[in-house]
Amino acid sequence: MSNNHLLILLSLLFITACGNIKNEESTTSVSLPEKINSEFTGDLAYNTTAYVEKYWRIVGNAGFDSSIYKVVHALEEKGFVEESKATPQDQLTYRIEKRPLKKPTWEPVSASLQIVGEDKPLLETATNRNMIAINSQSTPAEGVTAEVVYIEKPEELSKLNVKGKIVFAETNPYRIYKAAIVDGGAIGILTYDNPSYLQPEKNTTSIQFRSIPYSEELKTWAIPLSYAAKEILKKKLEAGKVSVLVKVDTKVYESEELTVVADVKGTENPKQRLVFSAHVQEPGANDNATGVGVALEMASVTAKLVKEGYFSPKRTITFLWGDEIVSTRRYVEEDSIRAQDIKWGISLDMVGENTAVTGGSFLIEKMPDPSAIWTRGKDEHTEWGASEMTLNDMKPHYLNDFVINRFTEQGKRANWQVKSNPFEGGSDHVPFLRAGIPGVLFWHFTDQFYHTDNDRIDKVSKSTLKNVGTAALISAFTLVNADENTAQTIIDETTTAGVNRLDEELTQAQIAIKDTATVESQETIINAWEDWYVKALATCTDLVEDSSLIQPQIDNAKSIIEKKAADNLKKLKEQS
Repeated sequence: MSNNHLLILLSLLFITACGNIKNEESTTSVSLPEKINSEFTGDLAYNTTAYVEKYWRIVGNAGFDSSIYKVVHALEEKGFVEESKATPQDQLTYRIEKRPLKKPTWEPVSASLQIVGEDKPLLETATNRNMIAINSQSTPAEGVTAEVVYIEKPEELSKLNVKGKIVFAETNPYRIYKAAIVDGGAIGILTYDNPSYLQPEKNTTSIQFRSIPYSEELKTWAIPLSYAAKEILKKKLEAGKVSVLVKVDTKVYESEELTVVADVKGTENPKQRLVFSAHVQEPGANDNATGVGVALEMASVTAKLVKEGYFSPKRTITFLWGDEIVSTRRYVEEDSIRAQDIKWGISLDMVGENTAVTGGSFLIEKMPDPSAIWTRGKDEHTEWGASEMTLNDMKPHYLNDFVINRFTEQGKRANWQVKSNPFEGGSDHVPFLRAGIPGVLFWHFTDQFYHTDNDRIDKVSKSTLKNVGTAALISAFTLVNADENTAQTIIDETTTAGVNRLDEELTQAQIAIKDTATVESQETIINAWEDWYVKALATCTDLVEDSSLIQPQIDNAKSIIEKKAADNLKKLKEQS
């Protein structure tokens, strides 16, 4: 063998060896779930939550703005470039949108409520920071002293003289504001109306935040009470006339609304996007400092993996931080062309609970499906309450089962419980849905500290923050890089979910018929689920640029759903 032949052979062996090494590396490379689980520690999410929850946040006030700039500073540290300074090559960008507020913002400073003759305050902001109703204005520094008038029913107000007095009622202060303050001339309001799911007789110091209308002319205030304070005040009133000393200090000032929009730009279809929305306002830790923190760590992990070359999104991932529903609705409505390319919307709201303490479960609130109309079996509405829905309100889409599957997988990896609930509304997923954009909510409920001043950092779990953020990122990365192979997997998952649902509805129908329901009523429900899943399968075309690549699989999946529905309807008639 000549030296040339030997050199060629050695070169070939080297190339083959390198190829084998690369092949071996590719087969042992870290999977997407493993990579994100290792990168998303929950530390940044938790630390951000701890920072944000210190503030009583309403759009435009100092606490809200400090939280916004905390997010901006962290984004810049992770490599996001302010949009006006970015070049076309910058993949990580952000902007702050600023708009004047139509009404002044509001900020609580301090307050106390003391029964005249008692040594200690009944309430004070040092222990109950929710005791000042939003839009309350300051009393004189020395406070105001007046007689308390207890009103059993709001309609009684029109018959009583409350001028110059303080009205006390067990209702929402907004409900009696006009009758008590505007019409009646009362100088202030004391109220109590904590719902039963807060377990007020157990959590006796909790106050759920409330508001009154903003008025430039009427410099008045309202104080929502804790269960303990309400009981003490009622007992005092039973014994005779009661006067109280009230001191309220608040700030009311002109400001602007801030919204942060951060983009991780797609390399192939940058106009198409998935949007995560996390609202900043509301004064609690879980609601919604946790959403702010999780979204920030999600954006940070995404930036890191993009810069390292591990992940390159084909479509854009957008993160919003702003005012609940308002910022999301504006993002959807202000630019109709942009809105046409928003393919998925996800709300991060109350996403870090220590459920052993709060009592809530992690939930995925589904897009409207028939379970929002006929809630039975494993489906349950929360104590937030169902919205009135009809078949015309249905939003068939694969997103429901897709995210449930991704979160269920994370639950198995982390021994973490994941549940879902029928659509109810009330958060940032609603503007997406109203605009015809697929949207779901990640949240926790029921929570015995919801909207109360006991929703503090000690109710937050770093492991929950990690699990939600990790599963949300796995979902996002999969969707924005979806191709025909991804679509086929999602078609299969959606078909399986549809078949399982139709079997479950057959079981529920049989139970309902034994409990006096008609066969026809149960046929309607099964037909509704068949229609929902057939239409949900059709939406899988938005995962690919060329729908012909997956249309045969979709058609076959539809046939499976239709056959299962027909078989189950036949069984229902035969067994009834």
